[in-house]
Amino acid sequence: MYTQIAAIVIFIAMFIFIVSEKIERHIVTLTAGLLTIVFVFLIGMHSLDAIVETLNIHSIFTVKFWYVTDSHTATSTGVNWETIFFIAGMMVMVEGMAEAGFFRWLCMRIAKAVNYKPIAIFITFMLLSAVLSMFIDSITVILFLAAVTIELARLLRFDPIPFILAEIFCANLGGSSTMCGDPPNIIIGTSLGYSFGDFLTNTGVIALVGMVFTVAYFCLVFGKSIKKQTASLSEITIIEPREAITDKGKFISSCIIFAIAVVLLVTHASTGLTVATIGVFVALITLLTHVKNAGTLLRKVDYKTLLFFVGLFIVVGGLEITGVLEMIAGFIGSISGGEPVLIMVIILWLSAIASALVDNIPFAATMIPVIRSLAATTGFDLDVFAWTLAMGTDLGGSATPIGASANVVGVAAANKSGHRIGWGKYCKYMVPITVLAMFVSMVMLYLNYFAK
Repeated sequence: MYTQIAAIVIFIAMFIFIVSEKIERHIVTLTAGLLTIVFVFLIGMHSLDAIVETLNIHSIFTVKFWYVTDSHTATSTGVNWETIFFIAGMMVMVEGMAEAGFFRWLCMRIAKAVNYKPIAIFITFMLLSAVLSMFIDSITVILFLAAVTIELARLLRFDPIPFILAEIFCANLGGSSTMCGDPPNIIIGTSLGYSFGDFLTNTGVIALVGMVFTVAYFCLVFGKSIKKQTASLSEITIIEPREAITDKGKFISSCIIFAIAVVLLVTHASTGLTVATIGVFVALITLLTHVKNAGTLLRKVDYKTLLFFVGLFIVVGGLEITGVLEMIAGFIGSISGGEPVLIMVIILWLSAIASALVDNIPFAATMIPVIRSLAATTGFDLDVFAWTLAMGTDLGGSATPIGASANVVGVAAANKSGHRIGWGKYCKYMVPITVLAMFVSMVMLYLNYFAK
């Protein structure tokens, strides 16, 4: 009982400090992880084995960490190093692409293609945000997309806030469709052994339908105001897309590396290469093509986020080893009467509400053992619960400024440029579309997996 209480107290305290944003979140999770090791594993359980199992360092030196023959081979309890390696590798690749001017070039190319018309830019940037987030972390997508949007807003004299809000939601929606699009999906995929294709054919279909409603919603809400362009093309200085390219050679190599990464991710279920292998590979070839400034690229990697994940996994490992998550799964199973449809609804809306209030990454990591236990006790297909969790955390996090990392980045970029997005304005436009998207997801999940 002591170990369970200690694990719960540490977990709740960690969440409170993360939400308060008083202390950097990687320091919070690392401190909570250390407390879990000391008070739960050492003092409570007197178990060095629990520490070894949770830190999970030995898994890195196994063959299945780098290459698997069964795409549904799940990782063990504790730190999911496969997720850490993959995200780190993609960070290096993205920094190389950014340095070459890829993202700014792409945005400027699209703006020019639609003749710099704000409403056309609005729609195409929404689609661009969704598509890019299928392959690149949504945080990075919003970071560069928001910056270009603000630059175009100054050029064409339109309000960038509707654009940034729509881009944030579409990034989270697009990210829900693939394994590598959103951090919660990376955790779900690597923990439960799903491939890029598994996500694309399940959550991807739901996201595609949701995208139709999303574009319609934002056009309905902001369309009229966006159409009122105050600047004509004769009044502005046109920025040529080629001016965004800082180094033509690096630009071409970045495009090739990105294409290689996409191909490897799409085919990794067939090739047996794990996402950790893919992440390390794309990082290495990126560094080789940026030999002179490889050190700069490595320094730009967001190590704080990686450390945040490590601490988080340790704390969640404490909850799992002490049986707390199994108790939560039992509670959900009991209030639902073991009815799979009701369990799906509970997981979806619980995930959405929780992810709107706290960062969706720790919640997703916490719920994975819960849905695994629910599938074992009810005998229902784990896959359905996994897709439900993915949609709930990915989309529910869009409702508030702190629900997902992409939201934080987008709002910060707007505020920094003088276009303030407060909680009231953000929630006014984002809560309705989030609720709509959740209903669409619920209906799609039911039709796809229960109505057959």
